[in-house]
Amino acid sequence: MTDKSKRPATKLIHAGLAKPKNGEAFMSGPSFASTFHLSGDIDNANYQYGRFHNPTWTALETALEELDGGKSLVFPSGMAAVAAVLTSCVEQGDTILLQNDGYYATRAYAEEFLSKFGVTVITCSTKQLLEQDFNDITLTFIETPSNPLLDVVDIRLLAKKIHACNGILAIDNTTLTPLGQQPLALGADIVMCSGTKALNGHSDVLFGYVASKNEQMIEKIQQWRKLAGNIPGPMETWLVHRGLTSLDMRLERMTANAQVIAEYLLNHSAVKEVRYPGLVNDPSYKTASEQQSNFGFIISFDLVTQANAHQFLANADLIFEATSFGGMHTMAERRARWGTDDVSPGLIRLSVGCESIDDLIADIESALNQK
Repeated sequence: MTDKSKRPATKLIHAGLAKPKNGEAFMSGPSFASTFHLSGDIDNANYQYGRFHNPTWTALETALEELDGGKSLVFPSGMAAVAAVLTSCVEQGDTILLQNDGYYATRAYAEEFLSKFGVTVITCSTKQLLEQDFNDITLTFIETPSNPLLDVVDIRLLAKKIHACNGILAIDNTTLTPLGQQPLALGADIVMCSGTKALNGHSDVLFGYVASKNEQMIEKIQQWRKLAGNIPGPMETWLVHRGLTSLDMRLERMTANAQVIAEYLLNHSAVKEVRYPGLVNDPSYKTASEQQSNFGFIISFDLVTQANAHQFLANADLIFEATSFGGMHTMAERRARWGTDDVSPGLIRLSVGCESIDDLIADIESALNQK
């Protein structure tokens, strides 16, 4: 059976694993090594020093390459992966384009640490991306769907516009993972993902990775990782590889739950607006249907006021109030509390987990109806 003929669930379980010999473990443990035997010509050694390489990284990077279709590099967090891309791909005098309605920390890093080295940072909304003039923009780094309002941009069309101006397109694919969307196949140069979220899926590891088909870009990013020492530990890497094997099953439950919950919220009198790409009347529905394998597990809905949002979160028993997403547990937060997103004070970002849908609907109904 060729790799291309494998279904996602099969590929996830076997990705990055060599077929074991008799008596060998098929899921070996993490390699806790800072040093490796190194004699003679260093180019003949697969592993030299713990900051350069690690067998546990290799196993997961191989798995991610099979999923994303490009060479992969792992990092100790999603933001470490973001910083690697933003720092490696631009020089003094270059311009970076970011979303003003995307993940705040990405903008903060670029504006606080790259601007002082002569890199210009400009922003626009997700809805304005395809209208942007990309002349003189070296790197466009965006997420789609956006976080938290879930606006979607046509990656294939965006890549064509950017490449016509000799620019680079990097996509943050955290909200969908490689199972939900394939940015490299759609024309992006780089894909980045926070493994902290659904990729690992158990809310117990910080992690990230970058992948690209462009050898020169990935070599620059790899050199940055090596010299900056921005590397993941073997235990965290192993845990993410283990979590990856159940991604297909988790996403199947999470996205199915999200569809039911979004439709329920759409018809509730306490909810002013619901954003979920799987709703046929959502502005993102058409584009998401064309380029995504699923509609994701994140829903944003507006309860109008801060007080209403706080009451809902306090009333809910099964929903954990947290500032992350993508875990087995359903999580939510009032996004405006950070002061970094231009959203309604009553906006709730809901990350739907793997609980029974009947229990989740009952809990949400009770939380919305309690006063």
